[in-house]
Amino acid sequence: MATTRTIEINTAIPGPRSTEILARKERVIAEPLSVYLPLVVAAGRGATLTDVDGNTFIDFAGGVGCMNVGHSHPRVVEAIRDQAERFTHTDFTVIPYENYVGLAERLLELAPISGETRAAFFNSGAEAIENSIKFARAYTKRPGVIAFEGAFHGRTLLALSLTSKTHPYKAGLGPFAPETYRVPFDDLDALEYAFTTRVAAEDVAAIVVEPVQGEGGFVVPSREFMQGLRRICDEHGIVMVGDEVQTGFCRTGKTFALEHFGVEPDLMVIAKSIAAGLPLSGVLGRAEIMNAPGDGAVGGTYVGNPVAIAAAHAVLDVIADERLNERAEAIGETVRARMESWRDRFDEVADVRGLGAMLAIAIERDGKPDADLAAAVAEGAARRGLLLLKAGVYSNGIRVLLPLVIEDAELAEALDVWEEALTESLG
Repeated sequence: MATTRTIEINTAIPGPRSTEILARKERVIAEPLSVYLPLVVAAGRGATLTDVDGNTFIDFAGGVGCMNVGHSHPRVVEAIRDQAERFTHTDFTVIPYENYVGLAERLLELAPISGETRAAFFNSGAEAIENSIKFARAYTKRPGVIAFEGAFHGRTLLALSLTSKTHPYKAGLGPFAPETYRVPFDDLDALEYAFTTRVAAEDVAAIVVEPVQGEGGFVVPSREFMQGLRRICDEHGIVMVGDEVQTGFCRTGKTFALEHFGVEPDLMVIAKSIAAGLPLSGVLGRAEIMNAPGDGAVGGTYVGNPVAIAAAHAVLDVIADERLNERAEAIGETVRARMESWRDRFDEVADVRGLGAMLAIAIERDGKPDADLAAAVAEGAARRGLLLLKAGVYSNGIRVLLPLVIEDAELAEALDVWEEALTESLG
């Protein structure tokens, strides 16, 4: 076992100060905004968070995948401060600024899309998904959108219509957007069949796909499926939209996960780690599709905020200079090996899934998904100083979204703590 060097737990979790603040939260914050981890953060650096009670944790939640370059990376903080001192807002479509153009240039160079391309920036992943469908519909003059079972594409109306999990996301919140259809993931025959029974191919504007399903449990499709999806889109004139919100920016060992499959999307949606947790998202894609909507048909007051754009430039610098793709591969090898050992040791660890450093274990009991047992493991880890998130259609997965700047000693310490929590809950 690794000697603890980073984690420091001085109180019960939650501690007295966190408990006080969480009680205040209950009196003023809407109940749907429930708290998953019962602690209140005071500071973060790299792969660690310290709460208001002075407890220090290793963070495998990573702001739900936003912190690939870590908490408060000095280069990101400096970029934010420098930009904020100059100006914080104009609305790019009213008075533009250069760093927006520069970020588009850099990202289009990195994107796995050949030919002439364009970019547009927004605030959240859901907003970018909604706008990707605007682009696709304007280009194809068709209404239909297909997504997959197990998908998560956001919580705004159209994005939520595409999302494939009833509780907690969809129940009681309909009616949903029309002309949205869902088919089984990683099943080309089911997709072809849907064109016969559910929606004609010539009525479909876009098929939206995650190269690794995030909230769905880190499910990796086959290469044959992804390439077949590209072929089907080409055959029927359908826009292929790659949702890289959770998979992008080195999470899987490639800058974008679609690179693992040798597939070019027509449009690609990015968010989360693009700006180290600041609200920023984007759509990158083929120029003829991106240019299809009319003048002013996409936009918004805050889209492409200059401070968030500055953070994104710093993120790209860190990715290149610290070689985070290689780091993600190395982290992934270490974590996967440990997870495989848990699968061998614990009957309840039923599967190990993912690509690169985007990995998860699935918890089952008696051959059935067990969300309560997965929660017990996560709670046991939190008490010991490791912050973990669940995932999966049945909420029985435990996923890794750690900052890719984590140190080797921190990684070893965290995996030891996770194993202790497994041992406690699974025996």
